[in-house]
Amino acid sequence: MTDETTRAARLLDAQAKAGLLFAEIEARGLVAPGEGERAVSDRIRDLANDLFGPTRHWHKRIVRSGPNTLHPYRENPPDRVIGPDDIAFADFGPIFEEWEADFGRTFVLGDDPVKHRLRDDLPEVFAAGRRAFEADPDITGARLHAEIGRLATGRGWELGGWHAGHPVGEFPHEKIDGADIESYIAPGNDTPLRRPDRAGRVCHWILEIHLVDRDRGFGGFYEELLDLG
Repeated sequence: MTDETTRAARLLDAQAKAGLLFAEIEARGLVAPGEGERAVSDRIRDLANDLFGPTRHWHKRIVRSGPNTLHPYRENPPDRVIGPDDIAFADFGPIFEEWEADFGRTFVLGDDPVKHRLRDDLPEVFAAGRRAFEADPDITGARLHAEIGRLATGRGWELGGWHAGHPVGEFPHEKIDGADIESYIAPGNDTPLRRPDRAGRVCHWILEIHLVDRDRGFGGFYEELLDLG
């Protein structure tokens, strides 16, 4: 069994590679007006293969734009062409040397000030959520979810999904059971997030921030490791 120091280092290395991938997505302008979401997703997949060699993904690859950004992970809205004054997000789970990353970022095309504000608020809410996690050694999934909801409301947004994160680790990571609330940062999870996983290892978490403006019909997304970094 890999020791915890090595596990943490490998998860951080996988995330760093995902960060490089997303930096290249932006530098190459892959999220662009006139492009279909699936086509952009395929180009990002191909870019990952070019940068890091053949790359698997442990969950479905997501690129969503405009009203599709309102949909949580489990839904599968129809493919949409990205518009010239649009907002879009990408959510990818690449596997690097059998270690999982889970990384999400939001892209704004055009000058809409509300979309720009949403994009800029996402990392701020993430950072505040991480501070809440760090400040409470016994924090539960339910308490952290409530804090994320409070932070979102304070900035004028709603949460887009029913949960705000899940475990991550070696591939395949601890099975996420849709009926097992302990696998999520969500209402009803009254177990501490700092706990061993089912194999007795440290349970590492991804924090997902999905904020939406239902009246204007769009949302944004930001995710990465919660407890490492």
